[in-house]
Amino acid sequence: MRLNLEGGFVLNKFRVVAACLIALVLAIMIPASFNAAENPALSNTRLTARSEIWKAINAGNAGSGTVAVMENGKIVYAEGFGMADRERSISVDKNTLFNIGSISKVYCATAIMLLVDEGKVELDQPATAYLPEFTMEDERYKDITVRMLLNHSSGLPGTIAPNCFGFEYHKEYYQDVLDTLAKSHLKHQPGEMAPYCNDGFTLAEMIVARVSGKGYLQFLSERVFEPLGLSHTGPNLGQLQGLKEGSAARYYTADGKRDPLEVVSLWGSGGLSATPEDLCKFADTFSASGPQILSPASLAEMKKGQPSESYMQFKHPELSFGLGWDLTEIACYKVKGINVLGKSGGTGNYSSMLYTIPDKRISVAVIFTGSQSGAMVIAASIMEAFLCENGLFDKTPAVLKLPLKAQPLPSELANYEGYYSNGSVLMRLKFDRAENKLTVYTLNGDQETEILSAIYNDGYFHNQGGKYYFITLGGRQYFVQHSATFAIDMIIGQKLEPVAKTSELKIAVDERKWLRRNAKAYEARMLVSEHIITSQQFSELPGYIDFGGIKRVISPASAGMAINSMRDLTELRLSEKDGISWAWVSGMLYTPADVVQSLASGDTNITIGREGYNEWRKVAEDSILDFQIPNKGRVIVFDPADQTIYDSAIDSGPVLATTGSFVEVAGNPGATFKLSTSSSL
Repeated sequence: MRLNLEGGFVLNKFRVVAACLIALVLAIMIPASFNAAENPALSNTRLTARSEIWKAINAGNAGSGTVAVMENGKIVYAEGFGMADRERSISVDKNTLFNIGSISKVYCATAIMLLVDEGKVELDQPATAYLPEFTMEDERYKDITVRMLLNHSSGLPGTIAPNCFGFEYHKEYYQDVLDTLAKSHLKHQPGEMAPYCNDGFTLAEMIVARVSGKGYLQFLSERVFEPLGLSHTGPNLGQLQGLKEGSAARYYTADGKRDPLEVVSLWGSGGLSATPEDLCKFADTFSASGPQILSPASLAEMKKGQPSESYMQFKHPELSFGLGWDLTEIACYKVKGINVLGKSGGTGNYSSMLYTIPDKRISVAVIFTGSQSGAMVIAASIMEAFLCENGLFDKTPAVLKLPLKAQPLPSELANYEGYYSNGSVLMRLKFDRAENKLTVYTLNGDQETEILSAIYNDGYFHNQGGKYYFITLGGRQYFVQHSATFAIDMIIGQKLEPVAKTSELKIAVDERKWLRRNAKAYEARMLVSEHIITSQQFSELPGYIDFGGIKRVISPASAGMAINSMRDLTELRLSEKDGISWAWVSGMLYTPADVVQSLASGDTNITIGREGYNEWRKVAEDSILDFQIPNKGRVIVFDPADQTIYDSAIDSGPVLATTGSFVEVAGNPGATFKLSTSSSL
């Protein structure tokens, strides 16, 4: 377990093991195609950028990358790395476009502040004043202000994800968000805490469109992109019109297959594309001497920390969220009078980081293909190199220290032992008093897997990954990790208290497999791992279940969020239709795998019904499958271990499916698929 600071669309982090992106040898060896005259004064900045970016690519953590550094309104360094298009041998250059993920949030907050400047929006007015159709089952939603949408303190569950990442824009996304929230509860009182939340920015996007009377992208184009000269900024790559070959950085799978260009339908939260140069140009507007589109008051509001009630209640500060920004300060720079703003971004296929120092008019941006690039740390190392090279910062030399020795565990820690969750998995935290250490296990049925071990010393538990501690806030107990790099604390687990009076669901869910039914054919491959889930009960923890995440059973037909402090939490509702159980998991629909028909030998036609639900079949015996797929249709085959072995989004031809495999077909209502089953080619 380690701290993940990169804000993005990360769902069920401990379930999904990111595939390594193995760069082709040619892609690694070909130099960047941007060969502007090099400034000798920036030799260490270039060296740091090249070293760290190639390290990420060569390690398989990224497929390609790009960087820009701006000072006083001018780009002083920019370079591309790897291949934008492998098939055409086109290298990344300074104009190659990448999706920027959650850096889009700063643009969304800027759009809101433009409306604030016009007197059309007030930050501390309820969001419902501008979106009266926004409702929730939890009456506290009426207390959510516009400010809370932009600083992650709204209490909204997190990310309404179905069909919003993919290969086409999800036209029903606004309505899906409103419909899902109408059935949902808040995870905490508005303003109380600030776990990262994408849905707040989707509502903010809707407010911009409603109040301005223009489409969100049109508003950004007219009020942000054009005035700032951002000619290489726009909607995500999959929505850009008239793209020239090689002008966008393509994402490739670990085995070299090319993904369709990614579409992120959450424009305000993460749906834009840009180049690092354009990111730096945008960041420059936050400098007093940069190009201005906001009033001084609005600029000051966006740059200052926007703390929740829990801020400063930990041993060290939490992330200092601003309006759209992840960071409004970094401790090691702040003590030397350098104010840094930062925003990270991550989608299924891209990762990015933007830092800017408004008072010095310095900005650094990096973008990668691949979600595990480490963009946040790489950009920080480039920024540090640039500041040191310009005499603005002196790096403190690393001090070698002897390994810490374990000290006796304080008796008051005993109360923190028990079961915890990060929303995705169940963890057991156990103290070993003989060795004075903490061990953390994840639970999967009766199996326990050790994921962390740390010794106690001077108020913290230490290992090579960092240091950890426990804290009680508002009667709840939390497991916290401290990041030495950014000098911040982040909750990574919350204790699940025993339920005094437990409820049971009306149907059996222990070790039961469920199949997704409302996945569009264009839904991204990053969400395919959620198309088959297995629900579980825990004999050690009555009243709690794992059903698309850890939940607390509330009634025979529902289970709610078990914790209040983490991102991307979901709720469960059960219903019945035509004798079949249906499970609603915060917008995702599932039916049991045990009611699926077996796939007959020979040819089988499968037609998508008028409701558009995807259909499933189970492979009864080892077979070779071949498909005739209608326009805009998709076929995915899962092996008995629920791993994807074929996806028509990137695969073609026949596939060998062993007994117990599942076949999923998705398409428009009325679309017919022909599946051919045989024992040989």
